[in-house]
Amino acid sequence: MKKKAITSWSLAFALISVLAGCSGNHATDAGSNQEETTISFMHLWPEGNSTAHYNIVNDIIAKYEEQNPGIHIEVEVLSNEQYKEKIKVLSSSDQLPDVGMTWAAGYLKPYVEGNQFTPLNDLLEGEFADLFVPGTVDAYTIDGKTYGLPLELNIAPIFYNKAIFDQYGLNVPQTYEDFKNVVNVLTENGVAPIALGNKDRWTGSLWYMYLADRIGGPELLTQAINGEKSFNNPELTQAAEETQNLVKADAFVKGFNGLSDQEAKSLFMNSQAAMYLIGSWDLPNYTTNEDVPQEFRDSIGYFKFPEVNENSDANSFVGGPGVGLFVAENSDVKEEAKDFVQYFIEQWGEQAVTKAGVIPATKVDTSKVDLHEMYISVLNDLNNASNITLFADVQMNPDDAQVHLDLIQALFGVEVTPDEFTKQHQEALTN
Repeated sequence: MKKKAITSWSLAFALISVLAGCSGNHATDAGSNQEETTISFMHLWPEGNSTAHYNIVNDIIAKYEEQNPGIHIEVEVLSNEQYKEKIKVLSSSDQLPDVGMTWAAGYLKPYVEGNQFTPLNDLLEGEFADLFVPGTVDAYTIDGKTYGLPLELNIAPIFYNKAIFDQYGLNVPQTYEDFKNVVNVLTENGVAPIALGNKDRWTGSLWYMYLADRIGGPELLTQAINGEKSFNNPELTQAAEETQNLVKADAFVKGFNGLSDQEAKSLFMNSQAAMYLIGSWDLPNYTTNEDVPQEFRDSIGYFKFPEVNENSDANSFVGGPGVGLFVAENSDVKEEAKDFVQYFIEQWGEQAVTKAGVIPATKVDTSKVDLHEMYISVLNDLNNASNITLFADVQMNPDDAQVHLDLIQALFGVEVTPDEFTKQHQEALTN
């Protein structure tokens, strides 16, 4: 697998590039001689939790069906965790949808090895390939073949409630010591510092990843996952120890290990917690989502994870390409499915910006769209990023990712020591 990092030079180039227009002829010609062709499509943006995404998907599908008589897109929508579980079940019986969503790197690998996803290199031979931010497609490529095409590009900042900070005379922390002081002041005043739903576990992983990055440097965690360095080393152990120190300092909302991310998000959005570390896919809730009160949206800002020591680089982020689209290898309508994928991605980019306020994996000319100030700030941070480390569980194969996520929950629950945490990671990654 390729190294899971995106360099700032490629982002800088991409974020000032123009979103390419639609190209090529779609399934109108291919499907004109058929009475009806059905393409099954599963995605993970339910109306209640991801309304803007849900509406964009429906709009793209409606336009595609209108432009392609005889083609019907049959849609199934599940929440994130439900989606992951169902895809596993469907793949075991070789019953994947014609088009679905996947994550990159280690998550993708077993499906490729099981001959479940079909290569999409033929879509990348023309102008369509130029649509993508450089480096994003690489994360979906194994042995020269591309098995998924990305829709999103994310970094994970710490969102914070400015009204709560102002109430207690707090400033945005510039160092980790400042950050711990913020936590202490909030707890002393009976305010939950951080919303965390660690039932989903990847949410806790974000905190550990940043501490590993800030303590051991931007490359260390990825090197340990790839086997270039041992996971059982002092810096990664120290990151685990500091994670538990936050737990012991009551930094997180009560019952965090039993809360889902959606429940934690609700606490933050109801001003019951002052901070929330999450991917920039959540930007709409703080910028453009009209279902969220304007007063709350106006009260939200964000900051980079603070520097801990001399190895720290505040411009190093956890993030990377988000979900992408795959086409099932055994699809009976493979060519039509590929055509739909290409159309979807061509339509997705600008709509994702203008209607949902999320960052697509395709190039956008930011001078031609009206963007919220926070959105521009995130784009600028991406532009200046020195490193973006792909989410740890996505880098790993599913078995190792399961060990990682289970250990993350145990670490936050103080059920394993920092030494046990790193030792068990190393054992899993070397078996």
